[in-house]
Amino acid sequence: MPVSVIRPAFVAERAKSALDQTNDLIQQATKARDRAADWLLYAQKPDGHWVAELEGDTILESEYILLMAYLGREYEPDCLRAAASMAGQVLPRGGWAIHPGGKPDISASVKAYFALKLTGTSTAEPFMVASRKVILELGGAHACNSFTRFYLALLGQLSYDSCPSVPPEILLLPKWFPVHLGEMSSWTRTIVVPLAIVSACRPVKQLPKEKGIRELFLEDPLKPRWPAPPTKRWLSWTNFFLGVDASYKRLDPVLKATGVRRKGLESSLAWMRERFQESDGLGAIFPPMIYTILALDCLGVPRDSDEVAWAHKQLEDLKVRDGECTWLQPCVSPVWDTALSLNALAEAGLGARDQAVEAAGEWLLGREVRRKGDWADRVEGCEPGGWVFEYNNAFYPDTDDTAMVLMALTRTGLAAKPHYRPAVRRALDWLVSMQDDNGGWAAFDRGINREFLEKVPFADHNAMLDPCCPDITARVLEALAPHGMVQGDPLADKAIAFLRSHQESFGAWIGRWGVNYIYGTWQVLAGLHACGVSPKDPMVRRAADWLESVQQESGAWGEGCESYEDKTRAGVGTATASQTAWALLGLVFAGRAKSEAARAGARWLAETQVSGTWNEEPFTGTGFPKVFYLKYHYYRHYFPLMALGRWLKAVQADQ
Repeated sequence: MPVSVIRPAFVAERAKSALDQTNDLIQQATKARDRAADWLLYAQKPDGHWVAELEGDTILESEYILLMAYLGREYEPDCLRAAASMAGQVLPRGGWAIHPGGKPDISASVKAYFALKLTGTSTAEPFMVASRKVILELGGAHACNSFTRFYLALLGQLSYDSCPSVPPEILLLPKWFPVHLGEMSSWTRTIVVPLAIVSACRPVKQLPKEKGIRELFLEDPLKPRWPAPPTKRWLSWTNFFLGVDASYKRLDPVLKATGVRRKGLESSLAWMRERFQESDGLGAIFPPMIYTILALDCLGVPRDSDEVAWAHKQLEDLKVRDGECTWLQPCVSPVWDTALSLNALAEAGLGARDQAVEAAGEWLLGREVRRKGDWADRVEGCEPGGWVFEYNNAFYPDTDDTAMVLMALTRTGLAAKPHYRPAVRRALDWLVSMQDDNGGWAAFDRGINREFLEKVPFADHNAMLDPCCPDITARVLEALAPHGMVQGDPLADKAIAFLRSHQESFGAWIGRWGVNYIYGTWQVLAGLHACGVSPKDPMVRRAADWLESVQQESGAWGEGCESYEDKTRAGVGTATASQTAWALLGLVFAGRAKSEAARAGARWLAETQVSGTWNEEPFTGTGFPKVFYLKYHYYRHYFPLMALGRWLKAVQADQ
């Protein structure tokens, strides 16, 4: 039979087969979406909000034990349970990593080893022997970062002279001075102020020799050393600040004699106490909570006082007791989880008339921040409005949570209700006022970008500044677009130019707050789509091409934390539900919902769903790149729900 005779029937059959496959996938994805929505609704708290566990690495448990050892309480049940948690996370060849699958980290390993020894673990245990060997191979305890050094000095294992000075007098410096507290990121401020009190007072708990960790040092630990390695080049900011540090230490007697030190300590305590108000601990994050207890102790506040009891309660509220183990969260994420859950449910078709949505909206409305925080030092004439990450942290609303809440209220239709409108207006005004001069947005402040401050000896936590970043800039654009800030608006155009200038040569954008290029690329594509940038724009096409290029054979996507240190690892890693969802959303926003790559991603999500949700072990959240990573326990759920819902809307739009 001639080919010309059979071709029409053959083509028709293939078209029918493809259509059937598409319809089957749509049905499969719809069922997965609906099951996921039901799962999420079941997880909602009675008062309307959602909150999942937020997991970090072992430094949280070890630092808690080291604090309790200073207080003489290291054998309390939660300390022993925290030690069990750390012992269960030792790497096969010894040491501890800062994320699953990572390499041994010197600071995390030293603190874990020390904490385990203090709580009774024998150093003859094979994993302790192996960990000791790893620590010495990494340079020994002297190679730890500055914050670890303070814990070692606190427990008599290191001289305070080997720690960087954190001057309480910094509170006395005027705002016109190049280096002052207001030039540091919000989280650094909340750490630095109580730590400055500790640094100045130099408290020490002397331990029995057998409890110490002399075996982790390559040289005499009590011999003073530089608080940070000097650079080989004589003229550098690092060496300048090391010189300032040395001079400050020599001035210590003068500062005490003249009363300047006393004023600095008083100002530091007053600053802290002001920010205790309407907050679940100073900054509502773990490190300042620890230093708050130490700072109050240094200044003679009784350990049985209401203030110290309050400070301990904030740590207590971060504990998760799991079987025989206790681990600590770095903070809690109820506003973030609630806003993202609402956004996901909106993609599943729920709206303002649904009881669950209404309850969540009312809960969020009650969490609006209505007082001026630290951000107001740089933004004038703006009425307070916005949201924080935690339950209570009134001095530190952030642009990321505010944008996510604003999107949730808009997409569910709640924003149109009369009693929501004032809060929506305030959030819009506040977000606009927080745009930086370069067109981007940072997390908590604007203009915190003096890069030379990253060379201060105590700045090795990689978080001294709060620079504008693509993911938050795009998220704010996505939130503002439905309210009129679209392409053609001067502020939007400035933000789009910022995003264009920060695209990597291979097409992706870095993710400051999620791992990593997959996260950043998804979010930028979402923001560009929302404000009207065409899918044909070269930067959109390059980004979508990159997403397709790193898709795995299974149809999924994955990326490890290592990509922050090695760009060749961008888009490479174990497949995860959250990162697959981000990539799928990115393709949808780039106009490629009907591509084979998007179909494969949707299929993978639908097929890997288990009991209405997804499993996910890797950390896909970022605290501080290269330093601290996070596992949001609901990322595995609401992002796949969001992606399936958005993909279904896109592929069904033309049917």
